[in-house]
Amino acid sequence: MRLKKVVAGFCFCLVSGFVLLSGCRKEDALEAEQGEELSGGAATVYDVSPNAFSQQIPGLTSSDGLLFFVGNSFFNQNWVAAPSSTTARDGLGPLINARSCSSCHFKDGRGLVSLSPGDGNQGLLLRLSIPGTGQHGEPVPDPNYGDQLQDRSIPTVNAEGEFTITYSSITGTYADGTPYAIQKPNYHISNLQHGAMSASQVSPRLAQQMIGLGLLEAVPDQTLKSFEDPGDANGDGVSGRLNYVWDAKKQATTIGRFGWKANQPSIFQQVCGAFLGDMGITTSLFSGQNCGAIPNCASLADGGNPEIDDDDLHKVVLYSSTLAVPARRDWKDADVLKGKQLFTNIGCASCHIPKMVTGTHSITGLGNQTIRPYTDMLLHDMGDGLSDNRADFLAEGNEWRTQPLWGIGLIQTVNKQLFLLHDGRARTIEEAILWHGGEAEAAKNKFLKLSKVERENLLRFLNTL
Repeated sequence: MRLKKVVAGFCFCLVSGFVLLSGCRKEDALEAEQGEELSGGAATVYDVSPNAFSQQIPGLTSSDGLLFFVGNSFFNQNWVAAPSSTTARDGLGPLINARSCSSCHFKDGRGLVSLSPGDGNQGLLLRLSIPGTGQHGEPVPDPNYGDQLQDRSIPTVNAEGEFTITYSSITGTYADGTPYAIQKPNYHISNLQHGAMSASQVSPRLAQQMIGLGLLEAVPDQTLKSFEDPGDANGDGVSGRLNYVWDAKKQATTIGRFGWKANQPSIFQQVCGAFLGDMGITTSLFSGQNCGAIPNCASLADGGNPEIDDDDLHKVVLYSSTLAVPARRDWKDADVLKGKQLFTNIGCASCHIPKMVTGTHSITGLGNQTIRPYTDMLLHDMGDGLSDNRADFLAEGNEWRTQPLWGIGLIQTVNKQLFLLHDGRARTIEEAILWHGGEAEAAKNKFLKLSKVERENLLRFLNTL
């Protein structure tokens, strides 16, 4: 019998009753962590199909399981303009970016960016604001076009305008001489219907995958606060901080958790905001029609007040909260473990924190789970290259919430395309890394100095998440 244990860099091997001491090769010490394939703890599912992001968490109660399927229906089916015989789903518009939640989150995944003019964007929109802050610190909307450009509408009105994207190529070279190219997007707004746009702050937003949201909501505030280091007290060059935003339901300022700049405090408010901003559907939280500069707007799209009632809204929120996280693949592979070690060694894990534990949650299956989302939920300065020059509560223009990495290796499978970062500019995980700057500049520079094999191992690791 042969058993091996690694202690303090030495291998203690038991061979036929004798203990042999020898120096270990470095790779011998790389072992998978027990349970690390369970990215969502007990809320993990084993699915690598195009439906990998659309599974409910295991262990839902029978009643919540039924609500999940009804919420899924409301998430996927198109809303229609009022008046309509389909009274439970009318009230669309008049100004919209989509007709259903799944228009932006296809198969509960990410939005799609137009690859050529005329294709249209599904799940990519432009946030608009003018300088200054609102009553609670929020951005100030454009006077005529509101806080996002609606490039679609119901048949009786004109869309506010449209936009297209062109790209500029930026080239560089790794330390080993390997060339690379990344692309910078340029946005062109046209066919504006209500005069000149006052907004000087225009920021694109790509819809994110929906998995694991309820787990992130269940992480205790104190855990997130423990990750903060606003003054970089430990001297590692990383100084993340929480965003504090307005919770319209609580009528109080609280920690922001969701959205690219952590500008939403809860899944409930995120869902209500998307219903109004993206589809023109009013809720009990946001009951005013999104009219922009359209006269007599309320009479054009009145599907009741609110247009989705609280009972149905709750089902969509529950659905959004209970989409499971796919398990990791190949987490024991030797090259993947080398990539995992490099991820930590070059500093990626300083922001993309691998593991945390959820607290209590009203939904069975979300509380008290050890999860591996690879995020700290904090705002970080990502450098001028990614800045949108648009503040959002405490978040400055160059600050973004650390994106959770779980599921990143399945985005291509689910969505057939891979658009990363807040505006989808990165076509690969490698390109996304190369766009990192600011607090992540040092980690990116270390990535640039890796050998080709080391880069491949790091990317292999990320593709297992």
